[in-house]
Amino acid sequence: MTSFALKIIALITMFIDHFGYVFMGNFSFCNFIGRIAFPIFAFQISEGYEHTKNLKKYFLRLGIFAIISQIPFYLFANKHLGSNTLTLNVFFTLFLGLLSIYLYDYINNLLQKQKSNFSNNMSDKKVLALTIISKIVGIIVVLLIAYVAELMNTDYGFWGVLVVFMFYVLKSKELLMTIAFFALCIAKYIIPYIQSGFNLVYLVLALCTFLPIIFITSYKGKQGPKIKYLLYIFYPLHLLILYLF
Repeated sequence: MTSFALKIIALITMFIDHFGYVFMGNFSFCNFIGRIAFPIFAFQISEGYEHTKNLKKYFLRLGIFAIISQIPFYLFANKHLGSNTLTLNVFFTLFLGLLSIYLYDYINNLLQKQKSNFSNNMSDKKVLALTIISKIVGIIVVLLIAYVAELMNTDYGFWGVLVVFMFYVLKSKELLMTIAFFALCIAKYIIPYIQSGFNLVYLVLALCTFLPIIFITSYKGKQGPKIKYLLYIFYPLHLLILYLF
C-alpha cells in the first residue's frame, strides 16, 4: 500500500460520505463508508511531518486551505447537515494535529540538548526523571491543543487531534498503535451509544472508523505518484459542488 493509494481511498470515501448526506440523509450506508476517510488523513499528517522538506510551508499550506475551505464547508454543513453552529473544517483539525506533533517533539528535543550539555554531571536517575517529565509536559501540551480544537469546534475536535498525535508516536509499534486506535474509536462513540439508548448504529460507526487501520498497517513507506495538491483542491471544490444540489 502506497501513500498515493491511501490518499485515493481517503478522497473516495470522503466523497461518498458527503454524497450520502446530500442524497440519503444521516446514518446511511454512505456515512458508514465515509468513516474511513479521516483516520487516513490523520495518518498522512504524521507521515507528512516526518517527510516534508519544509515544515513551515506545510503549516502554511494547511492554514491557507483551511481558510479557503471554510465558506464551502459552512455552506455545505448548513444546507445538508442541518448545522446552524459554526464548525471549522477538517483542515483546521489537521493543522492543530500537526502543531501538536511539532510541539511535542520540540519539548523533547530541548531535553536532549540539556542531556548532551550536562550528561557528565547527571546521574542515570536524573536523566530518566527528566525524560519522563519531558514526555509528560509534551503530552499535556498535546491535550491542551486538542482542547483548543474542541473549543474552536473544529471537525473531529479533541478526538481528531489525538488521532493525529497517536499515529505519530506509535507508528513504529504497529500492534500498540492498532490497540490505541481501537480504544479511541470506542471512546468516540461510547457516549452517544449510551445516550441513544444503546443504538447499535454507533457501534457500526465505531467499527467503520476503525476499519482504515487495515489500510494504514498495509502501508510500507512507499510514496507512489505525487498528488500533493489534489486533496487541498478537491476538498473545497467537492463541497461547493455538492452544496449546489
